[in-house]
Amino acid sequence: MSDPPFPPIVVDDVHKRFEIPREKVSTLKERALHPFKRVQTDALHALRGVSFQVRPGEFFGIVGRNGSGKSTLLKCLAGIYGVDRGGIYVNGRMSTFIELGVGFNPDLPARDNALLNGTMLGLSPREARARLDSVIEFAELHDFVDLKIKNYSSGMLVRLAFAVMIHVDADILLIDEVLAVGDAAFQQKCFDEFERIRAGGATVLFVTHDMSAVRRFCDRALLLERGRPVQLGDPESVGNRYLELNFSDQARLEEAEAAERESGAGGTPALGAARRRRLGAGRLSGSDAETLVSSASIGPLGPEPVERSVPEAIGLPETGSIGPLGPEPVEPSVPEAIGLPETGSIGPHRSDSIAQARSLPMHLPHRDSPRRSISAPAGAANAHQGDEAAEILSAWFEDEQGEAVDVLRPRSTCSVAVQVRCQRDLHMPIFAVSLENGHGDRVFTATNVESDSARDSFAAGELVTFRVCFTNVLAPDRYHLTVSVASEEGAWHDRRERMISVVVAGTRSSDALVELPYEFVLQRGSPQPALPTERR
Repeated sequence: MSDPPFPPIVVDDVHKRFEIPREKVSTLKERALHPFKRVQTDALHALRGVSFQVRPGEFFGIVGRNGSGKSTLLKCLAGIYGVDRGGIYVNGRMSTFIELGVGFNPDLPARDNALLNGTMLGLSPREARARLDSVIEFAELHDFVDLKIKNYSSGMLVRLAFAVMIHVDADILLIDEVLAVGDAAFQQKCFDEFERIRAGGATVLFVTHDMSAVRRFCDRALLLERGRPVQLGDPESVGNRYLELNFSDQARLEEAEAAERESGAGGTPALGAARRRRLGAGRLSGSDAETLVSSASIGPLGPEPVERSVPEAIGLPETGSIGPLGPEPVEPSVPEAIGLPETGSIGPHRSDSIAQARSLPMHLPHRDSPRRSISAPAGAANAHQGDEAAEILSAWFEDEQGEAVDVLRPRSTCSVAVQVRCQRDLHMPIFAVSLENGHGDRVFTATNVESDSARDSFAAGELVTFRVCFTNVLAPDRYHLTVSVASEEGAWHDRRERMISVVVAGTRSSDALVELPYEFVLQRGSPQPALPTERR
């Protein structure tokens, strides 16, 4: 039985940090006058214990918020940066599309830049000349081929760089989010090219903020936050977690606390040890296995002042190794190779799967302690309206586990909870909530009028909490909640318009108000619909 193919990319426990000087030495005079001056620096940890491997022919997405370490990781893969700890192993010819204009000479025309850039990416001069016409045609720059690229717009530069990259026929493509610069037609052209690249079996690492593109193209995705791997696995699951980190303060706080715990422990010893045990048990030769798993603790991962001499502060060490791992293949499965779970979050602060939705009681009265309102806006729109017989204290949204959230996942079971204090005796009050989207369209209204089990009378001073449970079919958008308490006759006791807001985050783009579940059936031919039977 033949061995599995060697993985194109293996990243093992990579750490990368930069030292940022607190003061700048910009002239030779300053350096000559103060040759022994110590310059304090702050340590910026761009990557912390990142590990994964990419399978042959895989379209692998890397996502994360701004500053999470995505571009730094790609530059480490491309050999632009060295790594401080861990190792990166590349098997195959690599073509990079990381930053706008990298590798181009602004004083040369597009023709010469395309030839030079193609040669730098691995083509022979003869091959580069043979593919020049195809590059210019794809970039749609026929009329500007002899124009110096310093006069190009950013969109023209992107078209030229992308056209050169895809004509190199590399085994591995590294693509950063610079495609966002191109217009809609060129982006669609690039997406069509992505489909061709997938069919051709090339390996692609794709960095983007477009979750619909991740879901459309990627086989797997890795989510980074503060330089740490948060989740690896299904693109839709990773995309949902990415949107949570963007819109949820609580999700960002969880990841910050996880980073603090790792920092206090001096790294990620538990994860690193498990990963090294699995790698050591692989089918590597002894020296290669030892090389692959060799990593050391780098100390606390949070910002810290470090004293350095001027030359050390100005220069960044370029360490780390990039090259073949050895003649023996490594296990292609990520859990077997690096100990990173295919789905779920990394670390003890998140569960690996979502629990079954629990049933929330709708009976009244329901006395809970006050809860914090999530994303409550300030201003007149949030003022109380009514005769003050009741006071709406707080409102919040809950997920399937009953936890307060400010981001709702599509097609999940969720609820809105409201707490009310009765200032006077109330007889059979009407509780109501409504949701409006960002365009002001009312998309959902719920009351207890039709629910006999949720109608009751309450005494003055009593606290009441009511919940409305629903399956979230809302399209991705920000929604504002209006809450009201009224008498049986419809007079308001209290009403708070646009009291709080919640974000519905999804990886699908839609121009509809809701996303109802449906089944699409396609039949060949034109069958006639059944006619209704005439009744006598």
